Amino acid sequence: MNIIGFVGLPASGKTEAAKVAQKLGIPVIRMGDVVREEVRRRGLDITEENVGKVANDIRAKEGMGAIAKRCIPLIKAMNSDTVAVDGLRGGAEVEVYKNAFDAQFTLIAILASQKNRFARTIARKRSDDVVDWEGFKQKDERELRWGLEKAMKMADILIDNNGTLEEFRENARAVLEGIQG
Repeated sequence: MNIIGFVGLPASGKTEAAKVAQKLGIPVIRMGDVVREEVRRRGLDITEENVGKVANDIRAKEGMGAIAKRCIPLIKAMNSDTVAVDGLRGGAEVEVYKNAFDAQFTLIAILASQKNRFARTIARKRSDDVVDWEGFKQKDERELRWGLEKAMKMADILIDNNGTLEEFRENARAVLEGIQG
């Protein structure tokens, strides 16, 4: 089983890469869905503030790799030769996947400028996105505190996402097809 992880700052293109994976028949586990499910389980609304607080709480109580650990049974339950994981946020999560899947784990970092990522955040209007520049920068800082920069430096493959959406999709497809074999 090949496991492909996508890492990047908010709105870098992780979810878009996951959509490309799905079009190639690769099932996707979204780490954010695991957090949002916990937010719902706690009876909270899905907002940027609640998602951030719950993610911090999970990591504080269960360790920085906790969300990845919660995803492993979901990955193993997939009936597929390749599974993609969208939304790694820290080096501890990368380590969890490397320990669980060893050489079968490939980490892809998706890079995009802060300006491009903020514009995408405004355009996509997701309920847990921030809508102002200061809030966006604070979200970046929070995710960097989780070890996101370390995780990105651990990547096996880098994909630049500062061009057009079609260019990014084509690059992502080529990389994913190469991993699938």
